[in-house]
Amino acid sequence: MRDSDLKRRAYSVAAMRQLARRRLPRAVFDFVDGGAEDEIVVGRNESAFDELSLLPQPMRGTTRRDQSVELFGKKLKGPVLIGPTGMTGMLWPRGEIEAARAAAAAGTVYIMSHGSSVKMEDLAREAPGNLWMQVFPYKDRGLTQSFVERAHAAGFQGLVLTIDNQVLGQRERDLRNGFTIPPRFEFGGLLDMALHLRWLLHMARAPRLAMANYEREGDTGVFSIGARIVGWMDASANWKEVEWLRGFWDRPLILKGILHPDDAKRALSIGVDSVVVSNHGGRQLDVVPASLQALPAVVDAVAGKMPVLMDGGVRRGGDVVKALALGATACLIGRPHLWGAAVAGEQGVARVLEIYRSEIDRVMALCGWDQLDQIDRTALFDPAARSESVLSAVGRKLTSMLK
Repeated sequence: MRDSDLKRRAYSVAAMRQLARRRLPRAVFDFVDGGAEDEIVVGRNESAFDELSLLPQPMRGTTRRDQSVELFGKKLKGPVLIGPTGMTGMLWPRGEIEAARAAAAAGTVYIMSHGSSVKMEDLAREAPGNLWMQVFPYKDRGLTQSFVERAHAAGFQGLVLTIDNQVLGQRERDLRNGFTIPPRFEFGGLLDMALHLRWLLHMARAPRLAMANYEREGDTGVFSIGARIVGWMDASANWKEVEWLRGFWDRPLILKGILHPDDAKRALSIGVDSVVVSNHGGRQLDVVPASLQALPAVVDAVAGKMPVLMDGGVRRGGDVVKALALGATACLIGRPHLWGAAVAGEQGVARVLEIYRSEIDRVMALCGWDQLDQIDRTALFDPAARSESVLSAVGRKLTSMLK
């Protein structure tokens, strides 16, 4: 797709989502777009941002605006990182490599999912940049250790331990569509895939889809590997696994899936370098707060002793700024970059990152900020404080009238 056409059609993250919806078969789109059970938390993640407003001071003058942020001694060009999302290669051939290249060009971090369609060694070789690797605490600690050692040898700079996926969430769109392990596609679903001819022909030319980091001789594809992985999930995992990983991983260790402030404190005490406030994009539990709602307490709990990241519902540059105002250092995006990858591979992911960059820049200009570190909780409109101020003014007026 020509850049001018993509820019015209994908003028926002929401517009990119609609383009992805049209291009992908329903089962594939729903796999990306859906959440757990009634998807209340999916909606809550987004609506939580709508409940906050910024309080501009536009006359400060902001000729040059700098979005750069430092994480673990490395300077990023902006506060938007690409989070770990499995099977990007189902949307675009070798989609993880395409997305990682877009992240590198944008000067940000790409976090590779454990369930990627390419091997971590191949991604590090073909898309070098600021790469982090996702890992889980499996029942077989040898498997976890092997993952970590491979990531270290391949040059990944950060390790993201995801702690909220020991049991798979009930993703009812996938159940309805037969997108299960093993798959149970009905005729309508297969027909829908056949009718999305551009996607089908594009994927037909791609390598056989697999969870490449786990692939071994005799595997018949992504679903056979997926069934094996489900059996490896360990609901008994606890803080000892974090301590164990900290003991032999000598680069930044990031804990993803934190909602409770006490867990953030515990992570800090163990020597974890950062936490990601996350509810897994609403794909696990449908009875939890929005990530944004949980963010302030976690930020307060660690008291500036580690950077706090967050994900979930970040659909606008203004959402990123609101998260920064509440104390986040940066935000991760998941679904938005997948929508971009589905539409135009590397070009689509690059466009999504550019949308965030331009929206953040516009917010900074109109609110009067040159640097991201100028954004704190005073940047947020406090309706309670406003109401108190109005009541005080009314009280003073009444007092003067009674004198």
